[in-house]
Amino acid sequence: MKVVLATNNEGKLKEFRSLLAPLALDLVGQAELGIASVPETGATFVENALEKARHASAMSECPALSDDSGLVVDCLQGQPGIHSARFAGNDATDEDNNNKLLALLGNGQTRSAHFYCALVFLRHAQDPAPVIATGQWHGSIVIEPKGNNGFGYDPLFLVSGLGITSAELDPEAKNRISHRAQAVQELCAKLTPLI
Repeated sequence: MKVVLATNNEGKLKEFRSLLAPLALDLVGQAELGIASVPETGATFVENALEKARHASAMSECPALSDDSGLVVDCLQGQPGIHSARFAGNDATDEDNNNKLLALLGNGQTRSAHFYCALVFLRHAQDPAPVIATGQWHGSIVIEPKGNNGFGYDPLFLVSGLGITSAELDPEAKNRISHRAQAVQELCAKLTPLI
């Protein structure tokens, strides 16, 4: 089954192709189909994921999968949250976002945080019963970046119980325990009877 992934992020597309391999979906990124991103106007990860999936499905006339995920830092009242990708501005790089986060945290605050992922699968753009799955990955924020794998906030996210950052994990290990991995496991269980 051809499914459009509502993202222009090559890192996410690669990660989802690996995570969703058991479903044998033909996962195509929206950029490959010339579909532009839709503005994210929701107040929650689920609302944003639903907006993106509806847009990708309507534009492609195919089933669509969307993820909205981000980093939630407790002492920053949940920031960067739904603004994780553009925390330091609309054209911000991962480094810009990471630098802003570190500057806000300073050295004396509690640094507990978690990654959150909301996945939405739509059979068609007007699907009244979207399949929704979520995942959370707990840890804390380190003082300086460590590791070269992953993307986004991975070099700053110290994984609970492991003593290393997400960027220090090899991709296969990350794909077994991350917030996306947890959400994908739930999504696969829900989608298997529908495919």
